[in-house]
Amino acid sequence: MRLFAAFGIALLLASCAASGGRPSDRERYNRVMGNPVANPSAIVQAELAFARLAQEKGQWTAFRETASDDAIMFTPDLVNAQEWLKSKADPPQAVTWQPHHIYMSCDGSMAVSTGAWQNAKGESGHFTTIWQQQDFGQRRPDRPIEWKWVFDDGQALDTPLPEPDYVETDVASCKTKIPTGSLPTGSTEKGKTATSPDRSLVWHAGFNADGSRVVSADLAQDDGSFKRVHEYKIPAPAS
Repeated sequence: MRLFAAFGIALLLASCAASGGRPSDRERYNRVMGNPVANPSAIVQAELAFARLAQEKGQWTAFRETASDDAIMFTPDLVNAQEWLKSKADPPQAVTWQPHHIYMSCDGSMAVSTGAWQNAKGESGHFTTIWQQQDFGQRRPDRPIEWKWVFDDGQALDTPLPEPDYVETDVASCKTKIPTGSLPTGSTEKGKTATSPDRSLVWHAGFNADGSRVVSADLAQDDGSFKRVHEYKIPAPAS
């Protein structure tokens, strides 16, 4: 627990440095005025708090308390997370995890967190969590910002992910307005595609009738195009 906490603090501090150090005058002004502003380090803090809660109160308890009412997850089809989690008993030892990379929308309302997890059996893998700022655009400036996850998925890996020197961050471009018709679309038969309010971040989680799955995230670029910054595919189960 102490090692995990120390590692988490180190990641958080490195993340803040990686996301640009001191905020610009415009960023400071936007924060004071309560205007939208991207802050990837807030997602690192949310991930660390989430992981700590799992150790302190139990794995599935932590998932329930941090998920939005309409959050979804694979089981293996996409289902409402709160409905699935309500009957889950906490395991004796919770999984641990660490964020490696944060992708955030220009307006700071939505983010994709990816990283590594480890369980009590000695297994490890990668995770993808979509975080959404609650009451975005309606919150009073004096009210604290609250984050909830709206999608979460983890997959086992044969080889553990290498530990990064710091949490990397990428923020979508704010230089152009994205027309609705230019947004990337999902590539599966069923699933969900969602965007941040400013349409600078698009994510997709879907599955096909054969059991294969796809998860992806795209960030807006300066020229108005989109760059695929995160994707993984799970093949159909062997028959």
